[in-house]
Amino acid sequence: MFTVTKEDIALILNDFGIFSDVITFSELQRYNYEKNNPASKDVRLIIKANLNNGQSVVVRFKNESGVTLKVINDQSRFAKSLADNGIKTPALFMANHEYARWYTINRYDVIVTVEEFVTGEIHAVSEKIAEKTGKLLAQMHNMAEAGKFHVQNSVLFDPLSKNELFSFQDFQKQKDCLLSVDEPLYNDIVKEYDNLYQKIRVFENEPRYAVQGDISNCNLYQTADGEVGVFDFNRCGDNVLYYDAIMQAIFESRLMDYSKEIDGNQEGVILPAFLRGYHRERPFTDKQKEVFPYLYAIISAFWLGSIRFDEDSLCYAIEAGDTESVHKWMKKIHRRTVFRPEMTL
Repeated sequence: MFTVTKEDIALILNDFGIFSDVITFSELQRYNYEKNNPASKDVRLIIKANLNNGQSVVVRFKNESGVTLKVINDQSRFAKSLADNGIKTPALFMANHEYARWYTINRYDVIVTVEEFVTGEIHAVSEKIAEKTGKLLAQMHNMAEAGKFHVQNSVLFDPLSKNELFSFQDFQKQKDCLLSVDEPLYNDIVKEYDNLYQKIRVFENEPRYAVQGDISNCNLYQTADGEVGVFDFNRCGDNVLYYDAIMQAIFESRLMDYSKEIDGNQEGVILPAFLRGYHRERPFTDKQKEVFPYLYAIISAFWLGSIRFDEDSLCYAIEAGDTESVHKWMKKIHRRTVFRPEMTL
């Protein structure tokens, strides 16, 4: 398992122009690659180092498939550009005029970056926070487009590719079982999916620009003056900005923690607030508004939790041989494919 010492951290910080002593350090996040492969040399580790000058910094160690020094430097340059234009994001440190560099530590090769540690991490999303987050995302999109920023990296929220919200492919893998339960209904669902996909792909040839790629409560913080900032550009890459906006909005309305006041109705509160905040900074076009119901429907119908991850998911019912529940899921998925909510702004 990849480990570091205070001495390792001190040497790294010296390279990045930080010469204060490391008093303590702690792990903020570790991805356990060794769980499935004890011999793995892949690394994703984030630590917080407390210095004797009262400052704290975040040191990120990474060696993952597809991650290159160029990608991380490009992500960091994009973050720095946003900060230079007023977006709240942690200050980045440089070594030899770059934001990232390779190190070999305990026989592991890792790319390392260093940034300011910021306080005020947001743990629960409210209507007000959602609206501010939508505004923040729109501002970042405007800057990315105006500056023609690009980062050649895969993103989480491209509806025309594998993504973290929905998967028709996971539904389709269950074809044999679903056909045996209700063949006409299965065929209707597939037909509706094809219709939805054709509707949403209208923007597939739009220019793609750099996006932060993972607006979530664990990556957001609130400053002392009440502004919302963002950190962690790990999933920064190029995306169609409209796709990023809608999928980030739905993500924030479904997969975060919420205050008790809106618990159970978080989507009804958070989604329109996020879209409203975004629209005020970067107005949606008539065509984008027109496509929204179809994009929402395809995400909702083939929501990964419903299809695969939740304990009462479609795949769980299939594995349990619960034909009645499978049929109920098919009916629910079909209803979702034909539901067309308008964009509320």
